[in-house]
Amino acid sequence: MKVKRVLISQPAPQTEKSPYFDIAGKYGLKMDFKPFIQTEGISVKEFRQQRINLSDYTAVVFSSRTAVDHFFRICEETRYVVPDTMKYFCVTEATAFYLQKYVVYRKRKIFYGNNVFEDLIEYFNKHKEERYLVPLSDPHKPDIPKTLDKLNLKYSKGIFYKTIHTNMSEMNMKDYEVIVFFSPIGIKSLFTNFPDFQQNGTIIGAFGPTTVKAAQDAGLTVQIKAPTPETPSMTAAIEHYLKTNCK
Repeated sequence: MKVKRVLISQPAPQTEKSPYFDIAGKYGLKMDFKPFIQTEGISVKEFRQQRINLSDYTAVVFSSRTAVDHFFRICEETRYVVPDTMKYFCVTEATAFYLQKYVVYRKRKIFYGNNVFEDLIEYFNKHKEERYLVPLSDPHKPDIPKTLDKLNLKYSKGIFYKTIHTNMSEMNMKDYEVIVFFSPIGIKSLFTNFPDFQQNGTIIGAFGPTTVKAAQDAGLTVQIKAPTPETPSMTAAIEHYLKTNCK
């Protein structure tokens, strides 16, 4: 099957050096970016209803740059000054570097994984006495709380922002040979916008086991999966599929 257009359900990369653009150039295809979901921050009133006292915590766990933004937004709006001693645990290196927007990076204790939350377990085991705060969205994946429970860490999860469906009524899914998803709510957004969507010959990509399961539960066949030992990133998985199936 000839792939001409790929739809990535995320914002466009902020740098031209993205692997997505490398793939587009290498295989002569068009790569479109359209978030299927968007976020909006909760109000200070909604935050306070959760009875979270920010000064109780000595470490923060970030799963994304969005979580970083809304954590520091709430801190500013509640006039809480984050202490220099705060430790930060980030799922990816990109999220860790993003902290430079808010803190002096070289003066902070920052730990990060390679792409999956389990990469942080060795750091958690070395810092068992910390009191962790986990800023999350509503809804959110259960993976992080489940892992922290297994490690018997002292933590609280807090809702700092909401994830809602993007209006995509102006789009035509039939324009794309490949559609790539990164969360279960992205799958839900597809069918909220296009309740009569039929996969037919569309190639579906999904990042993470919960996204793969959500796609399958919705009746979709997932041909491109990441992360795997062979393809640790979605770009690697897309290229592997193109190289194998679209010669």
